[in-house]
Amino acid sequence: MIITSRFSPAWWLRNRHLQTIVPNTFRPLPRQEIRRERIELPDGDFVDADWTTGMEGPIVILLHGLEGSRKSRYAAWTLKRLHDAGYRGVLLHFRGCSGEVNRKASGYHSGHTADFDYFLRRLRSYEPHARIAAVGYSLGGNALLKWLGEHRSEHLLQTAVAVSVPFRLEQCAMAINRGFARVYQAHLLRRMLRTARKKLHLFHDAGHKPDLDAIRCFSDFDEALTAPLHGFRNASDYYARASSAQFLRHITTPTLIIHAVDDPFMTPDTVPREEELSPAVTLELSERGGHVGFVAGRRPWRPEYWLEDRVIAHLNAQFADKTAHAAANRVSVETV
Repeated sequence: MIITSRFSPAWWLRNRHLQTIVPNTFRPLPRQEIRRERIELPDGDFVDADWTTGMEGPIVILLHGLEGSRKSRYAAWTLKRLHDAGYRGVLLHFRGCSGEVNRKASGYHSGHTADFDYFLRRLRSYEPHARIAAVGYSLGGNALLKWLGEHRSEHLLQTAVAVSVPFRLEQCAMAINRGFARVYQAHLLRRMLRTARKKLHLFHDAGHKPDLDAIRCFSDFDEALTAPLHGFRNASDYYARASSAQFLRHITTPTLIIHAVDDPFMTPDTVPREEELSPAVTLELSERGGHVGFVAGRRPWRPEYWLEDRVIAHLNAQFADKTAHAAANRVSVETV
């Protein structure tokens, strides 16, 4: 189902680039106590998970975007808001994104779901009765939607939210290589290449010697590194197999997708069509909002971060519904 969002952008941030840049660049990071957990993976690598502390409520797993971390403002503030709302928040870093280079030549990509799957099942084994949800941003949202489609017959999550998702990766790679969007690409690519240079010895040990100096765009990076290091024939094969759009019709977990048509990381034709969505998926579209932006408010000195409010509201509604349903079932059983 596709519905129209109630989001209305702040009058001073109606431009899609301002919606994208201002909240993700100039907003101060919150102060919050965090507990880091290192998870050793079956293949000998590791990922780090940052947990909020002091709460005993449902668990909400966050998946960040490309080159994101707890220092990403959207992730840090969502953790803070989750804690304030009574949830246990945990940000699962993708390999190499927590401040320490990972051990393997391979890393993460838009379709990499194995580490999230391992973390979730491990969490389930420790807390079999816990109520768990997941929220994914951008690349993390693509990976989350792909995982939900891959595991359609399992209900390990109670609900999911995906924000500003690059549903069709090849189209997005082309869109971000045009016009002002190349500024975002250049910023992210510098960080990606910085990490890649730290791992050159690992690439060489794996028999791969990429020419990092020849990489000028995401497509070059994916052709030279993502595809060969993760079992894809080439960048096009990676884009085709990792894009989440093809998995949406298989999702059975109640899922909210929040997306802006003016997202500068992609074009409007990237947005899924109604027939591509399963009955469990609600795509909430707004005309404006940028990429992981969605800033509202009437006063420039007092912005309202609508996106966080919307995510919390969805989680509250989903967990309240399930709690009420479980309570009703208990009453029924006891009455019988």
